[in-house]
Amino acid sequence: MEHGGPSLSIGTVCPYSPLEEVVELNRYRVGKSNYDKEPFVRVEGVEGQAWQGYPSIIREIRSRLGRKRKTVVTVECYPGVREAEIRRAFEEGLQPVLTIHADEVSYPPEQVTRMIERNLTEDRVFGLMSHASLEEFFDVSKLRDCQKKIAEIENGIILVYGVGASIITQGNPGANHSSGNNANGNSEHILIYADLARWEIQKRYESGEMGNWKADNREEDPLRKYKRGYFFEWRVADRLKKELLPKMDYLLDTNLGDHPKMITREAFREGLKQTVARPFRVVPYFKPGVWGGQWMKEVCDLDRSERNFAWAFDCVPEENSLYLLYGGIRVEVPSVDLVYSYPVELLGDPVHARFGTEFPIRFDFLDTMDGQNLSLQVHPLTEYIQEQFGMHYTQDESYYLLDAEEDAVVYLGLKEGIDPEEMVSDLKRAQDGEIEFPDEKYVNRFPAKKHDHFLIPAGTVHCSGKNSMVLEISATPYIFTFKLWDWGRVDLDGKPRPVHIEHGEKVIQWNRTTPWVEKNLINRVEEVARGDGWREERTGLHEREFIETRRHWFSKKVPHHTGGIVNVLNLVEGEEAVVESPSGAFEPFVVHYAETFIVPAAVGEYTIRPHGPSEGKECVTIKAYVRT
Repeated sequence: MEHGGPSLSIGTVCPYSPLEEVVELNRYRVGKSNYDKEPFVRVEGVEGQAWQGYPSIIREIRSRLGRKRKTVVTVECYPGVREAEIRRAFEEGLQPVLTIHADEVSYPPEQVTRMIERNLTEDRVFGLMSHASLEEFFDVSKLRDCQKKIAEIENGIILVYGVGASIITQGNPGANHSSGNNANGNSEHILIYADLARWEIQKRYESGEMGNWKADNREEDPLRKYKRGYFFEWRVADRLKKELLPKMDYLLDTNLGDHPKMITREAFREGLKQTVARPFRVVPYFKPGVWGGQWMKEVCDLDRSERNFAWAFDCVPEENSLYLLYGGIRVEVPSVDLVYSYPVELLGDPVHARFGTEFPIRFDFLDTMDGQNLSLQVHPLTEYIQEQFGMHYTQDESYYLLDAEEDAVVYLGLKEGIDPEEMVSDLKRAQDGEIEFPDEKYVNRFPAKKHDHFLIPAGTVHCSGKNSMVLEISATPYIFTFKLWDWGRVDLDGKPRPVHIEHGEKVIQWNRTTPWVEKNLINRVEEVARGDGWREERTGLHEREFIETRRHWFSKKVPHHTGGIVNVLNLVEGEEAVVESPSGAFEPFVVHYAETFIVPAAVGEYTIRPHGPSEGKECVTIKAYVRT
């Protein structure tokens, strides 16, 4: 797929007038959209352990103080949290006798940048995964001075906040994360983890509101800010987060400016525990792009004033949020927190053993209806992504066609008898503006229609053409797309979008030509089971890919079982279906057309049947899981 990072440009987008929008209101579907853009999990039993707004939050923290003479309040911040807002609210509410910003104790920006130079590289998009810990970027002498200063204070509230704040207080006398109390009974330590979703961080990059942690780069190219976040700061911050989530006192949702929500550790854990016991959806995120289309505006009921929408990140737990509803308070947490907290229950033992605390499957939408071609691209082979970028698996993927116009095509694989050196030369000449790349000379174009499934193992040249609506089913490391040709498009700065021919030419599998592609990668459909009112088909993926996909056509109830492995599904045909537990283990879960949902491994047996307006009609789901 195209890299779904910061939206740098809209470029030359297919025009779409308000008049056309009215005339073609029902072009892509019949009836009003029922796509749920704000799915949530209602959490039972801990409703009284959630607060919203700083006044309520401060009152709860003060209620913890009791008669303790001394309290250390640590607010550990994920990179991207608005730290000035945290400081202002907590200083006004708590009146601390001492405030310490963690940035005063970590190394200065220029030193941190020198330390991670190898991770950042000179490339605009790609870096090398950092395996550092956050502690490595703290000055030991300053750390000891701060801890001594905290230890010497006998009365009052001490506020320590920022990225790495807990590093300062973990080793400080009077700071006991596991119990919250000092052994002498006269002091208290309260640990608050301030969190936010990756997509919110990226929006702050794009708007120019902020730069990276320990970098004076607020005005820098958003792609470079995203790269520093992806390869460095999110990696070190997540290692610390995994340590702190089980022992924090509170989690603070900071996604909305000046409108925080806070829950106790118990409420956080209970919310996630209830989530992994039932089917659920993460919160989708929609994004415009240079090649974007018009389909999602109607089907997903999006802002009609936007010029287009290119991507929908419908199930990308590393990026998406999870809404947890505690009474009337909706708390937004990064859905990756669920992976970190309950990996076995969510993923299953075999997947956890293989991937650790990573969710290896992603579902997203690529909308080119009334739009343009995606960039011609290729993904790295496993050994290449390991050796060059420090990732342990690559981005195999597939295109499942949710919809398509009559002229829709998928570019896939190479033609017979081409000269690789000549093709690379033409790609480079095209990138330099000397020629238009003659794609028809080198790359196959296959007609695409609704419900077609195209398999794309790493190393295969590919892209979706215009007038297609693709459900992309892929492995998770989506950033690693080597663009080969971008049809001469430019960014807002007038420069070509990033193209990586030097990487791409090293991973293109030149033997994946027309006959091989036709035999191995297009609609490899095989019926594997059927029952009363349903049939199941295997649709892929290729043998080199670790994801298995199954399609079910059903007008009646279909039995499913996770088999101890996480299932990811999308309702690709039909207005509405309901997911149920034969034993009543979870409440019936209703899904709508084009919605992606996750069935945790721990769920085991479940059924799906048409529901509401779809009763008596045929529906279709596509299901993905990790082969074992």
